[in-house]
Amino acid sequence: MMGIQKFNPFKTDHQDFPSVVIPLADAPAHPLSEKADKESDQGSDRASSSENGAAGSNDSTHLTLEALRAEVEADITSATHDSAYDRKSKVINRALQDIGMGRYQWELFFLCGFGWTADNLWLQGVALTLTPISYEFGISSTEVRFTTCALFLGLCIGASFWGVASDIVGRRLAFNATLFLAGTFGLAAGGGPTWIGTCALFSCLGLGIGGNLPVDGALFLEFLPFVSGNLLTMLSVWWPVGQLIGSLLAWAFIPNFSCSSHEGCTKENNMGWRYLVLTLGAITFVMFILRFFVFHLYESPKYLLSRGRQEEAVNSIHGIAHRNGVKTWLTNEILNEIGGHAEVHEKETGLSYSQIVGRFFSKFSMERIAPLFSNKRMGWNTVLLWFCWATIGMGYPLFNAFLPQYLSQSGGTTNSNYTTYRNYAITSIVGLPGSFLACWTVELKYIGRKGTMAISTMITGVLLFCFTASTNSDIQLLCSCLEAFFQNIMYGVLFAYTPETFPAPNRGTGTGISSCLNRITGLCAPLVAIYAGDANPNAPIYASGALILASFVAMCFLPIETRGRQAL
Repeated sequence: MMGIQKFNPFKTDHQDFPSVVIPLADAPAHPLSEKADKESDQGSDRASSSENGAAGSNDSTHLTLEALRAEVEADITSATHDSAYDRKSKVINRALQDIGMGRYQWELFFLCGFGWTADNLWLQGVALTLTPISYEFGISSTEVRFTTCALFLGLCIGASFWGVASDIVGRRLAFNATLFLAGTFGLAAGGGPTWIGTCALFSCLGLGIGGNLPVDGALFLEFLPFVSGNLLTMLSVWWPVGQLIGSLLAWAFIPNFSCSSHEGCTKENNMGWRYLVLTLGAITFVMFILRFFVFHLYESPKYLLSRGRQEEAVNSIHGIAHRNGVKTWLTNEILNEIGGHAEVHEKETGLSYSQIVGRFFSKFSMERIAPLFSNKRMGWNTVLLWFCWATIGMGYPLFNAFLPQYLSQSGGTTNSNYTTYRNYAITSIVGLPGSFLACWTVELKYIGRKGTMAISTMITGVLLFCFTASTNSDIQLLCSCLEAFFQNIMYGVLFAYTPETFPAPNRGTGTGISSCLNRITGLCAPLVAIYAGDANPNAPIYASGALILASFVAMCFLPIETRGRQAL
């Protein structure tokens, strides 16, 4: 259990943990990576490497400064940058690897999961309010879909802003601020006086929610030992939890406290959607409180290094070791020996704001994108994968963001609020196990990542067309339940597969562009639903099914399978 922190959350960390520090000679040595071994073989024979204390030597049972330096040199040769900051970052990576997976990382896993939960909680939460909002403010059932467009606008801006801001103001502030903004504006949206005002508040809410996935994912990865890096993909398990919470709360509030039509609908007799939004805002704010006041988050050591705050970076590593109940060999002296003394290389170690922003945008330069097309196989895989993210980014909200509206008209008649939100809750419950099943099927021989992803995507697309093929409400409910189940498998594997296919030096670029394409096409989805839905109510669902099936075809041609392989 997480205990109440003994630190002031508004202050930086200066507490020392001298009891966790051990001599470097007491740390066990481990082999260099296969690539580093090959480079060592090309540069010198194994005898000379052994004499110099290289980490790849079989005779070495303890870590030495020479071995650590050799390991850093081997890593730097394949990196884009070579500076004091980069060399010291490699040392910190090794220190985290030796500390291993422990209590601190598992607590952080749950708290980062809050961000993923909040993301889908509000995506679905806003979708669940569309019908009662249209009744109260006299908006048509198609025009009210601009509410979702307003949310996605905030999501797009938030995702871009917080990615840069976390490199400037720090991971800890961004990590907490995203949920604070979401909770604050979520509570405010519950009192929206007009439709335009409510949309504006939802956009502001999206500014916070949009930063959750990029900030939480990056933060979690920076505290993970390399061998546990696959836990980053497990964060997707939290995604359907948000939909489940939102659907159950909507079922409790909206049928009991909402108008049944436009006629005579006022704020006083249509409080259901407000109760829902206020509750979601309260839940989000509680998540923020748990993050900020209960759990003590150490600032990212790599961020501290980038600001020239080396001593704080070392203290952060010591704090993690203390929380995990283990020892660490990392000291200021070792960092200085490998990367240069801080007082001599202060300007080189600490990056300016312009350098930080420049490094961020350099991820999207041709220099960083070119390696994603280094050969025909990699280039083909990159293009197809980006296509999948773009098509699914539009196809997913075209159906899910307006599912309560579709369910209210299922069977060719207007269903009661109780039936609509009950069916939506059932759909969410049935879809939840999909993410857990995906964690098992991706490791099956002859199926793997590609097979699981392609099969689930194909079934999802087919079920979308089946949803429109029948006018029986029970059959439509069955289709929506099965669609949610296979859709969660599809998304879960896509989140796992994407970073695995890109080489490590360019992984941020590849996944960043994937996420960007997903958000941009998601912003366009409400516009398609509004204007296509006027001509044919089922047109958005047809478009969603076609886009999902298009991504299935692309998945069939993906040339890279990552099952049983270590990430590049």
